[in-house]
Amino acid sequence: MVAAADLFTEQGYDATTVAQIAERAGVTRSTFFRHFSDKREVLVAGQETLSRLLAEGIAEAPADATPLEAVAAGLERASSEMKPASRELGPRLKAAIAASAELQERDALKSVGLASAMTSALIARGVPDPTAHLAGELGVLAFKRGYARWTEGDHDDGRGLAHHALAALEDLRAATASLG
Repeated sequence: MVAAADLFTEQGYDATTVAQIAERAGVTRSTFFRHFSDKREVLVAGQETLSRLLAEGIAEAPADATPLEAVAAGLERASSEMKPASRELGPRLKAAIAASAELQERDALKSVGLASAMTSALIARGVPDPTAHLAGELGVLAFKRGYARWTEGDHDDGRGLAHHALAALEDLRAATASLG
């Protein structure tokens, strides 16, 4: 993933080939295709795992947790798996996505998938459909905002992704209260 993000940033998504990504990563093209269906999929690697972790955290939240408390548990669970390499990769991914309409589209689809996973987990807890959808969407927004803060912040602050994602969720909770 690092090789692809670097190449996308250096020369643009459209100008980057699978062969170049494989060479930079030190693997063969066939090894690349064993892991990814195409070069676009490199940037969303781990989406299934992230969706699963968010849903597991929601499912494992205390029975009396509010929908947003359950989402917070999901954010904590998923954030616990994000390693320093994910933090270092963030700015490169952001730049690559910003420079490509195709990657922006794939990133939007990733968000839809994450929201769907959280919504389904909330519905399984008995949360009414509209509330579950709203909480799932807020969860995605909190995760994205938290991830941006985490990757762009002071690398020596000692705060993990969970801190930033939960702070973003709290900001969103306050913002929804002002909607009236």
